[in-house]
Amino acid sequence: MFSAFLNCWKIPELRRRILFTLAMVAIARLGANIPCPGVNPTELNQYMERVQQNVGGSIIGLANMLTGGALQQCAVFALGVMPYISASIIMMLMTALIPSLERLKQEGEPGRAKIIQYSRYMTVGLCILQGWLAAKAFEHPGQLFPGFSGILVINPGVAFEILTVITITSGTILLMWIGEQITERGIGNGMSIIITVGIVDRLPRAILFTWRLFVGPESKFNVLHAVFLLVMAVVVTAAVIAVTESQRKIPVQYAKRMVGRKMLGGGQTFMPLKINYSGVMPIIFAQAILLFPAKLFSMLQMPLFQNMSRRLTEGQWLHLALYGLMILFFSYFWVATQFNPLQIADDLKKYGGYVPGIRPGRPTAEYLDHVMTRITLAGALFLTIVAVIPYILSQNMGLPYLTASFFGGTSLLITVGVMLDTMRQVESHLVMRHYDGFLRKGRLRGRR
Repeated sequence: MFSAFLNCWKIPELRRRILFTLAMVAIARLGANIPCPGVNPTELNQYMERVQQNVGGSIIGLANMLTGGALQQCAVFALGVMPYISASIIMMLMTALIPSLERLKQEGEPGRAKIIQYSRYMTVGLCILQGWLAAKAFEHPGQLFPGFSGILVINPGVAFEILTVITITSGTILLMWIGEQITERGIGNGMSIIITVGIVDRLPRAILFTWRLFVGPESKFNVLHAVFLLVMAVVVTAAVIAVTESQRKIPVQYAKRMVGRKMLGGGQTFMPLKINYSGVMPIIFAQAILLFPAKLFSMLQMPLFQNMSRRLTEGQWLHLALYGLMILFFSYFWVATQFNPLQIADDLKKYGGYVPGIRPGRPTAEYLDHVMTRITLAGALFLTIVAVIPYILSQNMGLPYLTASFFGGTSLLITVGVMLDTMRQVESHLVMRHYDGFLRKGRLRGRR
Protein backbone atom coordinates (compact mmCIF):
# COMPACT_ATOMS: atom_id res chain seq x y z
CA MET A 1 0.00 0.00 0.00
CA PHE A 2 2.89 2.37 0.75
CA SER A 3 4.23 1.84 -2.77
CA ALA A 4 0.77 2.69 -4.14
CA PHE A 5 0.89 6.07 -2.36
CA LEU A 6 4.31 6.69 -3.87
CA ASN A 7 3.01 5.75 -7.33
CA CYS A 8 0.28 8.39 -7.01
CA TRP A 9 2.94 11.11 -7.24
CA LYS A 10 4.58 9.57 -10.32
CA ILE A 11 1.54 10.25 -12.51
CA PRO A 12 1.36 13.97 -13.43
CA GLU A 13 -2.42 14.06 -13.92
CA LEU A 14 -3.15 12.18 -10.69
CA ARG A 15 -0.69 14.37 -8.80
CA ARG A 16 -2.42 17.51 -10.08
CA ARG A 17 -5.81 16.13 -9.07
CA ILE A 18 -4.64 15.30 -5.55
CA LEU A 19 -2.99 18.70 -5.05
CA PHE A 20 -6.09 20.47 -6.41
CA THR A 21 -8.30 18.50 -4.03
CA LEU A 22 -6.07 19.38 -1.07
CA ALA A 23 -6.12 23.06 -2.03
CA MET A 24 -9.92 23.13 -2.29
CA VAL A 25 -10.28 21.30 1.03
CA ALA A 26 -7.96 23.87 2.67
CA ILE A 27 -10.21 26.70 1.40
CA ALA A 28 -13.29 24.87 2.72
CA ARG A 29 -11.73 24.45 6.15
CA LEU A 30 -10.63 28.10 6.17
CA GLY A 31 -14.18 29.27 5.49
CA ALA A 32 -15.46 27.00 8.27
CA ASN A 33 -13.38 28.97 10.81
CA ILE A 34 -14.13 32.55 9.68
CA PRO A 35 -17.03 33.96 11.77
CA CYS A 36 -19.83 35.93 10.17
CA PRO A 37 -19.53 39.74 10.51
CA GLY A 38 -20.76 41.00 13.87
CA VAL A 39 -20.57 37.62 15.67
CA ASN A 40 -18.20 36.66 18.49
CA PRO A 41 -18.30 32.84 18.82
CA THR A 42 -15.74 32.45 21.62
CA GLU A 43 -18.24 31.60 24.36
CA LEU A 44 -20.21 29.36 22.00
CA ASN A 45 -17.06 27.37 21.18
CA GLN A 46 -16.54 26.63 24.87
CA TYR A 47 -20.19 25.59 25.21
CA MET A 48 -20.05 23.31 22.17
CA GLU A 49 -16.88 21.65 23.45
CA ARG A 50 -18.77 20.67 26.62
CA VAL A 51 -21.75 19.49 24.58
CA GLN A 52 -19.60 17.38 22.26
CA GLN A 53 -17.82 15.80 25.20
CA ASN A 54 -20.83 14.97 27.35
CA VAL A 55 -23.96 14.96 25.16
CA GLY A 56 -24.65 13.13 21.95
CA GLY A 57 -27.30 12.92 19.32
CA SER A 58 -28.70 16.45 19.64
CA ILE A 59 -29.84 18.20 16.49
CA ILE A 60 -27.16 20.83 17.11
CA GLY A 61 -24.48 18.16 17.45
CA LEU A 62 -25.65 16.49 14.22
CA ALA A 63 -25.69 19.79 12.32
CA ASN A 64 -22.31 20.78 13.72
CA MET A 65 -20.83 17.43 12.68
CA LEU A 66 -22.17 17.62 9.11
CA THR A 67 -20.87 21.20 8.73
CA GLY A 68 -17.42 20.30 10.03
CA GLY A 69 -17.67 22.46 13.15
CA ALA A 70 -18.63 25.58 11.17
CA LEU A 71 -21.87 26.00 13.10
CA GLN A 72 -20.13 26.42 16.47
CA GLN A 73 -17.83 28.96 14.84
CA CYS A 74 -20.85 30.89 13.45
CA ALA A 75 -18.80 30.78 10.29
CA VAL A 76 -19.34 31.87 6.71
CA PHE A 77 -19.81 28.17 5.87
CA ALA A 78 -22.14 27.64 8.86
CA LEU A 79 -24.63 25.66 6.74
CA GLY A 80 -21.95 23.58 5.02
CA VAL A 81 -23.13 21.73 1.92
CA MET A 82 -26.25 20.45 3.68
CA PRO A 83 -28.67 22.78 1.80
CA TYR A 84 -27.41 21.33 -1.49
CA ILE A 85 -27.57 17.78 -0.14
CA SER A 86 -31.11 18.42 1.11
CA ALA A 87 -32.14 19.91 -2.24
CA SER A 88 -30.64 16.93 -4.10
CA ILE A 89 -32.47 14.45 -1.85
CA ILE A 90 -35.75 16.35 -2.33
CA MET A 91 -35.26 16.29 -6.10
CA MET A 92 -34.51 12.55 -6.02
CA LEU A 93 -37.71 11.87 -4.10
CA MET A 94 -39.72 14.19 -6.34
CA THR A 95 -38.28 12.48 -9.43
CA ALA A 96 -39.63 9.15 -8.17
CA LEU A 97 -43.06 10.64 -7.42
CA ILE A 98 -43.65 13.21 -10.22
CA PRO A 99 -44.02 11.73 -13.75
CA SER A 100 -42.74 14.86 -15.54
CA LEU A 101 -39.47 14.76 -13.59
CA GLU A 102 -39.24 11.01 -14.19
CA ARG A 103 -39.48 11.62 -17.95
CA LEU A 104 -36.89 14.38 -17.65
CA LYS A 105 -34.53 11.96 -15.91
CA GLN A 106 -34.89 9.46 -18.77
CA GLU A 107 -33.75 12.03 -21.35
CA GLY A 108 -30.12 11.31 -20.57
CA GLU A 109 -27.48 13.96 -19.95
CA PRO A 110 -29.65 17.01 -20.89
CA GLY A 111 -32.37 15.88 -18.47
CA ARG A 112 -29.83 15.21 -15.73
CA ALA A 113 -28.35 18.71 -16.21
CA LYS A 114 -31.84 20.21 -15.93
CA ILE A 115 -32.50 18.36 -12.66
CA ILE A 116 -29.15 19.56 -11.27
CA GLN A 117 -30.12 23.11 -12.24
CA TYR A 118 -33.40 22.78 -10.35
CA SER A 119 -31.44 21.48 -7.34
CA ARG A 120 -29.21 24.56 -7.41
CA TYR A 121 -32.19 26.90 -7.48
CA MET A 122 -33.72 25.03 -4.56
CA THR A 123 -30.37 25.25 -2.73
CA VAL A 124 -30.45 29.06 -2.94
CA GLY A 125 -33.99 29.10 -1.52
CA LEU A 126 -33.02 26.79 1.34
CA CYS A 127 -29.92 28.89 2.06
CA ILE A 128 -31.97 32.07 2.35
CA LEU A 129 -34.46 30.40 4.71
CA GLN A 130 -31.86 28.63 6.84
CA GLY A 131 -29.59 31.68 6.81
CA TRP A 132 -32.38 33.82 8.24
CA LEU A 133 -33.06 31.18 10.91
CA ALA A 134 -29.35 31.07 11.72
CA ALA A 135 -29.27 34.87 12.06
CA LYS A 136 -32.20 34.78 14.49
CA ALA A 137 -30.48 31.95 16.40
CA PHE A 138 -27.28 34.00 16.68
CA GLU A 139 -29.33 36.89 18.10
CA HIS A 140 -31.14 34.62 20.58
CA PRO A 141 -28.67 31.73 21.15
CA GLY A 142 -30.41 30.39 24.24
CA GLN A 143 -33.34 29.13 22.16
CA LEU A 144 -31.13 27.12 19.80
CA PHE A 145 -28.40 26.10 22.26
CA PRO A 146 -30.10 24.98 25.52
CA GLY A 147 -28.09 26.00 28.55
CA PHE A 148 -26.08 28.67 26.73
CA SER A 149 -26.38 32.12 28.34
CA GLY A 150 -23.73 34.08 26.46
CA ILE A 151 -24.09 36.84 23.87
CA LEU A 152 -23.01 36.21 20.28
CA VAL A 153 -24.16 39.31 18.39
CA ILE A 154 -22.96 42.74 19.44
CA ASN A 155 -25.45 44.80 17.38
CA PRO A 156 -28.53 42.69 16.57
CA GLY A 157 -31.23 43.94 14.26
CA VAL A 158 -32.54 43.83 10.70
CA ALA A 159 -29.24 45.01 9.23
CA PHE A 160 -27.38 42.17 10.93
CA GLU A 161 -29.95 39.61 9.76
CA ILE A 162 -29.76 40.77 6.12
CA LEU A 163 -25.94 40.78 6.21
CA THR A 164 -25.87 37.29 7.78
CA VAL A 165 -28.30 35.87 5.21
CA ILE A 166 -26.21 37.25 2.34
CA THR A 167 -22.96 36.03 3.93
CA ILE A 168 -24.15 32.50 4.74
CA THR A 169 -25.93 32.08 1.39
CA SER A 170 -22.84 33.24 -0.52
CA GLY A 171 -20.66 30.94 1.59
CA THR A 172 -22.82 27.90 0.88
CA ILE A 173 -22.91 28.65 -2.86
CA LEU A 174 -19.11 29.00 -2.85
CA LEU A 175 -18.79 25.72 -0.95
CA MET A 176 -21.13 24.04 -3.44
CA TRP A 177 -18.93 25.32 -6.29
CA ILE A 178 -15.82 24.01 -4.51
CA GLY A 179 -17.45 20.59 -4.19
CA GLU A 180 -18.32 20.50 -7.88
CA GLN A 181 -14.79 21.54 -8.82
CA ILE A 182 -13.34 18.73 -6.69
CA THR A 183 -15.63 16.23 -8.41
CA GLU A 184 -14.66 17.49 -11.87
CA ARG A 185 -10.98 18.32 -11.48
CA GLY A 186 -9.95 16.50 -8.30
CA ILE A 187 -10.32 13.05 -6.75
CA GLY A 188 -13.53 11.67 -5.29
CA ASN A 189 -16.98 13.16 -4.83
CA GLY A 190 -16.50 16.78 -3.80
CA MET A 191 -19.54 17.16 -1.53
CA SER A 192 -18.79 13.92 0.30
CA ILE A 193 -15.13 14.81 0.76
CA ILE A 194 -16.02 18.19 2.28
CA ILE A 195 -18.33 16.49 4.81
CA THR A 196 -15.77 13.76 5.55
CA VAL A 197 -12.93 16.22 6.15
CA GLY A 198 -15.17 18.08 8.59
CA ILE A 199 -15.87 14.84 10.45
CA VAL A 200 -12.21 13.81 10.55
CA ASP A 201 -11.35 17.29 11.82
CA ARG A 202 -12.99 16.28 15.12
CA LEU A 203 -10.75 13.22 15.52
CA PRO A 204 -7.87 14.98 17.40
CA ARG A 205 -10.33 16.31 20.01
CA ALA A 206 -11.87 12.84 20.34
CA ILE A 207 -8.42 11.34 20.94
CA LEU A 208 -7.67 14.06 23.51
CA PHE A 209 -10.89 13.35 25.42
CA THR A 210 -10.10 9.63 25.41
CA TRP A 211 -6.51 10.21 26.55
CA ARG A 212 -7.79 12.08 29.60
CA LEU A 213 -9.79 8.99 30.58
CA PHE A 214 -6.59 6.91 30.75
CA VAL A 215 -4.07 9.47 32.00
CA GLY A 216 -4.56 12.35 34.44
CA PRO A 217 -6.87 13.23 37.32
CA GLU A 218 -10.00 12.24 35.33
CA SER A 219 -8.67 8.78 34.47
CA LYS A 220 -11.10 5.89 35.03
CA PHE A 221 -10.05 3.37 32.36
CA ASN A 222 -7.26 0.77 32.42
CA VAL A 223 -5.31 -1.28 29.88
CA LEU A 224 -8.16 -3.78 29.40
CA HIS A 225 -10.47 -0.94 28.37
CA ALA A 226 -7.87 0.25 25.86
CA VAL A 227 -7.52 -3.23 24.34
CA PHE A 228 -11.30 -3.56 24.16
CA LEU A 229 -11.71 -0.20 22.42
CA LEU A 230 -8.93 -0.94 19.91
CA VAL A 231 -10.33 -4.37 19.05
CA MET A 232 -13.84 -2.97 18.75
CA ALA A 233 -12.69 -0.14 16.49
CA VAL A 234 -10.98 -2.62 14.15
CA VAL A 235 -13.91 -5.06 14.12
CA VAL A 236 -16.59 -2.41 13.53
CA THR A 237 -14.57 -0.66 10.83
CA ALA A 238 -13.89 -3.98 9.06
CA ALA A 239 -17.59 -4.89 9.28
CA VAL A 240 -18.63 -1.50 7.83
CA ILE A 241 -16.17 -1.93 4.95
CA ALA A 242 -17.40 -5.46 4.28
CA VAL A 243 -21.08 -4.52 4.25
CA THR A 244 -20.46 -1.34 2.24
CA GLU A 245 -18.71 -3.38 -0.46
CA SER A 246 -21.07 -6.38 -0.26
CA GLN A 247 -23.44 -6.98 -3.13
CA ARG A 248 -25.77 -9.66 -4.41
CA LYS A 249 -24.78 -10.61 -7.95
CA ILE A 250 -27.78 -11.43 -10.14
CA PRO A 251 -26.65 -13.40 -13.24
CA VAL A 252 -27.80 -11.86 -16.53
CA GLN A 253 -27.63 -13.63 -19.90
CA TYR A 254 -27.70 -11.66 -23.15
CA ALA A 255 -29.00 -13.23 -26.34
CA LYS A 256 -27.03 -12.89 -29.56
CA ARG A 257 -28.35 -10.46 -32.16
CA MET A 258 -27.68 -10.15 -35.88
CA VAL A 259 -26.84 -6.56 -36.85
CA GLY A 260 -26.11 -6.41 -40.58
CA ARG A 261 -23.62 -9.19 -41.18
CA LYS A 262 -22.24 -9.17 -37.67
CA MET A 263 -23.37 -11.21 -34.69
CA LEU A 264 -23.45 -9.00 -31.60
CA GLY A 265 -24.28 -9.60 -27.96
CA GLY A 266 -24.26 -12.87 -26.17
CA GLY A 267 -22.33 -13.82 -23.08
CA GLN A 268 -23.14 -13.72 -19.39
CA THR A 269 -22.62 -10.96 -16.87
CA PHE A 270 -24.16 -10.03 -13.54
CA MET A 271 -26.22 -7.23 -12.02
CA PRO A 272 -24.81 -6.02 -8.65
CA LEU A 273 -27.38 -5.20 -5.97
CA LYS A 274 -25.81 -3.53 -2.96
CA ILE A 275 -26.63 -4.94 0.47
CA ASN A 276 -26.60 -1.44 1.95
CA TYR A 277 -28.39 0.25 -0.93
CA SER A 278 -29.57 3.27 1.07
CA GLY A 279 -26.17 4.07 2.59
CA VAL A 280 -26.23 6.40 5.59
CA MET A 281 -29.49 8.16 4.71
CA PRO A 282 -31.80 6.08 7.00
CA ILE A 283 -29.67 6.95 10.04
CA ILE A 284 -29.70 10.68 9.22
CA PHE A 285 -33.48 10.67 8.63
CA ALA A 286 -34.21 8.69 11.81
CA GLN A 287 -31.83 10.74 13.94
CA ALA A 288 -33.23 14.06 12.73
CA ILE A 289 -36.93 13.14 12.99
CA LEU A 290 -36.67 11.40 16.37
CA LEU A 291 -35.25 14.53 17.98
CA PHE A 292 -38.42 16.58 17.49
CA PRO A 293 -40.81 14.56 19.75
CA ALA A 294 -38.36 14.74 22.67
CA LYS A 295 -37.96 18.48 22.18
CA LEU A 296 -41.73 18.98 21.86
CA PHE A 297 -42.52 16.93 24.99
CA SER A 298 -39.87 18.78 26.99
CA MET A 299 -41.62 22.09 26.24
CA LEU A 300 -44.91 20.82 27.73
CA GLN A 301 -45.13 21.08 31.51
CA MET A 302 -47.44 18.11 32.16
CA PRO A 303 -45.78 15.21 34.08
CA LEU A 304 -46.80 12.67 31.40
CA PHE A 305 -45.04 14.59 28.64
CA GLN A 306 -42.00 15.26 30.82
CA ASN A 307 -41.74 11.52 31.46
CA MET A 308 -42.02 10.79 27.74
CA SER A 309 -39.32 13.37 27.06
CA ARG A 310 -36.97 11.61 29.49
CA ARG A 311 -37.69 8.22 27.92
CA LEU A 312 -36.91 9.63 24.47
CA THR A 313 -33.55 10.93 25.64
CA GLU A 314 -30.60 9.58 23.65
CA GLY A 315 -29.55 6.15 24.90
CA GLN A 316 -32.77 5.24 26.70
CA TRP A 317 -34.39 1.94 25.71
CA LEU A 318 -37.47 3.60 24.16
CA HIS A 319 -35.28 5.93 22.14
CA LEU A 320 -33.12 3.06 20.89
CA ALA A 321 -36.17 0.93 20.02
CA LEU A 322 -37.82 3.72 18.02
CA TYR A 323 -34.45 4.59 16.50
CA GLY A 324 -33.99 1.04 15.20
CA LEU A 325 -37.55 0.82 13.85
CA MET A 326 -37.19 4.12 12.02
CA ILE A 327 -33.91 3.01 10.46
CA LEU A 328 -35.65 -0.13 9.19
CA PHE A 329 -38.53 1.94 7.82
CA PHE A 330 -36.37 4.51 6.05
CA SER A 331 -34.13 1.79 4.60
CA TYR A 332 -37.14 0.27 2.81
CA PHE A 333 -38.55 3.72 2.02
CA TRP A 334 -35.31 4.75 0.29
CA VAL A 335 -35.17 1.52 -1.71
CA ALA A 336 -38.84 1.87 -2.68
CA THR A 337 -38.30 5.38 -4.03
CA GLN A 338 -34.90 4.90 -5.70
CA PHE A 339 -34.89 1.27 -6.90
CA ASN A 340 -37.23 0.69 -9.85
CA PRO A 341 -37.37 -3.03 -10.73
CA LEU A 342 -39.92 -2.47 -13.53
CA GLN A 343 -37.61 -0.09 -15.35
CA ILE A 344 -34.62 -2.41 -14.88
CA ALA A 345 -36.62 -5.36 -16.21
CA ASP A 346 -37.78 -3.33 -19.22
CA ASP A 347 -34.22 -2.22 -19.98
CA LEU A 348 -32.99 -5.81 -19.80
CA LYS A 349 -35.76 -6.93 -22.14
CA LYS A 350 -35.04 -4.08 -24.55
CA TYR A 351 -31.37 -5.06 -24.90
CA GLY A 352 -31.99 -8.79 -25.07
CA GLY A 353 -31.01 -9.61 -21.51
CA TYR A 354 -32.72 -11.95 -19.08
CA VAL A 355 -32.12 -13.60 -15.73
CA PRO A 356 -31.63 -17.37 -16.24
CA GLY A 357 -34.71 -19.26 -15.08
CA ILE A 358 -36.86 -16.09 -14.91
CA ARG A 359 -39.15 -14.93 -17.72
CA PRO A 360 -38.45 -11.39 -19.05
CA GLY A 361 -40.75 -8.53 -18.16
CA ARG A 362 -42.89 -8.45 -15.02
CA PRO A 363 -41.64 -11.82 -13.62
CA THR A 364 -38.09 -10.40 -13.71
CA ALA A 365 -39.25 -7.24 -11.92
CA GLU A 366 -40.98 -9.32 -9.23
CA TYR A 367 -37.86 -11.44 -8.80
CA LEU A 368 -35.62 -8.36 -8.43
CA ASP A 369 -38.07 -6.81 -5.98
CA HIS A 370 -38.10 -10.02 -3.91
CA VAL A 371 -34.29 -10.22 -3.82
CA MET A 372 -33.96 -6.53 -2.97
CA THR A 373 -36.46 -6.85 -0.13
CA ARG A 374 -34.48 -9.67 1.47
CA ILE A 375 -31.03 -8.09 1.19
CA THR A 376 -32.39 -4.71 2.36
CA LEU A 377 -33.44 -6.35 5.62
CA ALA A 378 -29.88 -7.53 6.21
CA GLY A 379 -28.46 -4.09 5.40
CA ALA A 380 -31.03 -2.32 7.60
CA LEU A 381 -30.30 -4.60 10.57
CA PHE A 382 -26.59 -3.89 10.18
CA LEU A 383 -27.25 -0.14 10.02
CA THR A 384 -29.30 -0.39 13.20
CA ILE A 385 -26.50 -2.16 15.07
CA VAL A 386 -23.88 0.32 13.89
CA ALA A 387 -26.13 3.29 14.71
CA VAL A 388 -26.73 2.31 18.36
CA ILE A 389 -23.09 1.49 19.17
CA PRO A 390 -22.14 5.12 20.02
CA TYR A 391 -25.10 5.45 22.41
CA ILE A 392 -24.25 2.17 24.15
CA LEU A 393 -20.59 3.13 24.58
CA SER A 394 -21.50 6.59 25.80
CA GLN A 395 -24.17 5.46 28.26
CA ASN A 396 -22.65 2.24 29.61
CA MET A 397 -18.90 2.93 29.51
CA GLY A 398 -18.96 6.67 30.12
CA LEU A 399 -17.05 7.28 26.90
CA PRO A 400 -17.40 10.86 25.57
CA TYR A 401 -19.94 10.88 22.76
CA LEU A 402 -17.48 12.67 20.48
CA THR A 403 -15.16 9.66 20.84
CA ALA A 404 -17.96 7.07 20.73
CA SER A 405 -19.24 8.51 17.44
CA PHE A 406 -16.11 7.21 15.68
CA PHE A 407 -16.99 3.63 16.70
CA GLY A 408 -20.20 3.66 14.67
CA GLY A 409 -23.09 5.81 13.57
CA THR A 410 -23.10 8.48 10.91
CA SER A 411 -19.46 9.52 11.30
CA LEU A 412 -17.99 6.08 10.66
CA LEU A 413 -20.34 5.20 7.80
CA ILE A 414 -19.73 8.46 5.94
CA THR A 415 -15.97 8.34 6.47
CA VAL A 416 -15.59 4.71 5.38
CA GLY A 417 -17.85 5.14 2.36
CA VAL A 418 -16.05 8.23 1.09
CA MET A 419 -12.60 6.76 1.72
CA LEU A 420 -13.49 3.62 -0.23
CA ASP A 421 -14.88 5.63 -3.14
CA THR A 422 -11.80 7.89 -3.25
CA MET A 423 -9.39 4.94 -3.07
CA ARG A 424 -11.35 3.25 -5.85
CA GLN A 425 -10.86 6.26 -8.12
CA VAL A 426 -7.15 6.46 -7.30
CA GLU A 427 -6.89 2.72 -7.97
CA SER A 428 -8.43 3.15 -11.42
CA HIS A 429 -5.88 5.85 -12.32
CA LEU A 430 -3.00 3.65 -11.18
CA VAL A 431 -4.21 0.52 -12.96
CA MET A 432 -4.94 2.43 -16.16
CA ARG A 433 -1.29 3.50 -16.29
CA HIS A 434 0.01 0.01 -15.40
CA TYR A 435 0.95 0.80 -11.81
CA ASP A 436 0.23 -1.48 -8.87
CA GLY A 437 -2.71 -0.16 -6.86
CA PHE A 438 -3.85 -0.60 -3.28
CA LEU A 439 -5.24 -4.10 -3.98
CA ARG A 440 -2.17 -5.46 -5.73
CA LYS A 441 -2.22 -8.97 -4.24
CA GLY A 442 -5.90 -9.54 -4.91
CA ARG A 443 -5.52 -8.42 -8.51
CA LEU A 444 -2.48 -10.60 -9.12
CA ARG A 445 -4.40 -13.65 -7.95
CA GLY A 446 -7.15 -12.77 -10.39
CA ARG A 447 -4.64 -12.70 -13.30
CA ARG A 448 -3.51 -16.29 -12.74
